[in-house]
Amino acid sequence: MSQYNAVNILDMVDAIGEDAVKNILSDFSCHKNFEIENYVKKNALEFAKRKMSITYLVVDEEGNLVAFFALTHKAVQLTNEGLSGSMRKKIERHAKLDEQSNTYMLSAFLIAQFGKNDRYKEKVTGNELMDMTMNILVAVQREIGGGVVYLECEERPQLLSFYENEKNRFRVFGERYSDKDQMKYIQLLRLF
Repeated sequence: MSQYNAVNILDMVDAIGEDAVKNILSDFSCHKNFEIENYVKKNALEFAKRKMSITYLVVDEEGNLVAFFALTHKAVQLTNEGLSGSMRKKIERHAKLDEQSNTYMLSAFLIAQFGKNDRYKEKVTGNELMDMTMNILVAVQREIGGGVVYLECEERPQLLSFYENEKNRFRVFGERYSDKDQMKYIQLLRLF
């Protein structure tokens, strides 16, 4: 795994230029999820320039785009109902309960996008990619604070099993329905 680096897309633009980065992005392919492929090819660079999210490109020693993840921060509302006592205590380190709505409003890191390039998908595991993601978030946490990360994924057993496994330790806290996509997304949370 040490042969790979997670590089901030803006740092890569500074190092090799925007056209070269666009060329690297154009090589990305994800047949299982066109939204991910579309994000990399059409939105990753623009979103980073506008500071909406920052994409990290995972490249191998030959400069091939093996995988990527995009990070941002966002407020997330978490209902108090159904939380275990220990989870409630952990959440209360980061937010105060609004008694009227019975919810917590948390400032959280969001793993906005996360995926592997079909051409190189055997080179890096999902757990290794999540480790790289969390390493970046831990470094950011040291600089600015925080301790909550969340993500949304399609309601597919394989995805939920991956995010909730012993290594990644995300827990379901809600769901969101997208009228645009006509799809339900499961919301998962991790404290760190």
